[in-house]
Amino acid sequence: MQATPLVWIVTIAVTILFFVYEFFAHVRKPHEPSIGESARWSAFYIGLALLFGVGIGMVSGWTFGGEYFAGYLTEKALSVDNLFVFLIVMTGFAVPKKYQQKVLMVGIIIALILRGGFIAIGAALIENFSWVFYIFGALLLFLAYRQAFGGHDSNPADGRFMKFVRRVLPVTPDYHRDRLTVNLDGKRFVTPMLLTIIAIGFVDLIFAVDSIPAIYGLTGESYIVFTANAFALMGLRQLFFLIGGLLERLVYLAQGLAVILAFIGVKLVFHALHVNEVSFINGGQPLLWVPEIPIWFSLLFIAVTILVATVASLAKTRSSRVGDGGEGARGDSAVHDRTSAAAVAHQDAEAGVGEDTDSTARSRR
Repeated sequence: MQATPLVWIVTIAVTILFFVYEFFAHVRKPHEPSIGESARWSAFYIGLALLFGVGIGMVSGWTFGGEYFAGYLTEKALSVDNLFVFLIVMTGFAVPKKYQQKVLMVGIIIALILRGGFIAIGAALIENFSWVFYIFGALLLFLAYRQAFGGHDSNPADGRFMKFVRRVLPVTPDYHRDRLTVNLDGKRFVTPMLLTIIAIGFVDLIFAVDSIPAIYGLTGESYIVFTANAFALMGLRQLFFLIGGLLERLVYLAQGLAVILAFIGVKLVFHALHVNEVSFINGGQPLLWVPEIPIWFSLLFIAVTILVATVASLAKTRSSRVGDGGEGARGDSAVHDRTSAAAVAHQDAEAGVGEDTDSTARSRR
């Protein structure tokens, strides 16, 4: 697939225009979006992403189209996983619901910029060093293990990084609408809104380490990597408000993502062996007998894994609620600790946890 500089320029320009429109049409005026508004725009962005994939298939061939769809599904699933942490962060800082759109918008823009940088670095490494596939593969296998057994059972609002930021910056105890800084008695202070955005940006940086190696395991085309990431992030703000109440029920999402990351990690290792240039492996010669996993199988595997994880999660939480009031759904794994934290966070946010609470209250999960 050959993406010319003009194609890149047009793609980036259109992406920027979408986010500019999003800001002025939906985010500039603080409000809590309705379920209907969130559903309509979520459907629009998902439909747009699917049409774009069909366009790639028709113009560049269905091998590249399949790579795009596999990458988009993977990045969308990882983005939903991000929402768990976003929910915990915003409740940890007690962000009023009418301002959460702005936080999410800024966080998504930061995520796209960071991923753009990682995409460029990844493309340069892959182009010049084939051994990087071994590193990406090993990294994904490690991340799969962490995803399955680690979870997000801590509050980023209470992390060491944010404690350091609080020591360095003078912070007001209260929100001042959606302002990032405020002048009080002649001294400039930052507000909890700015702290929340910093925390979201830090989380985005960590998640980029997962997402970029994962999609490079599905395609070597940097244009597909960028567009799949862009479309996965578009509509994430609306999706947050649409499925916020459903997040705590996706108790097996982490395990499903772990399976996907492990699968892509194995695929990368197989590819690394197939194009091997490392001298201490087979004398620096490729191992041509190692199978290359076809993209159609990758797409099918990823789609089925996401479907099974979602259906199993909903069945588990439904049976637990009906059977014993939810006791059976608690404590099975560290992943469910994460969803329990998200459930508490969501309940607090729905209750409108005090806009004027002090910093101690903002730090609790």
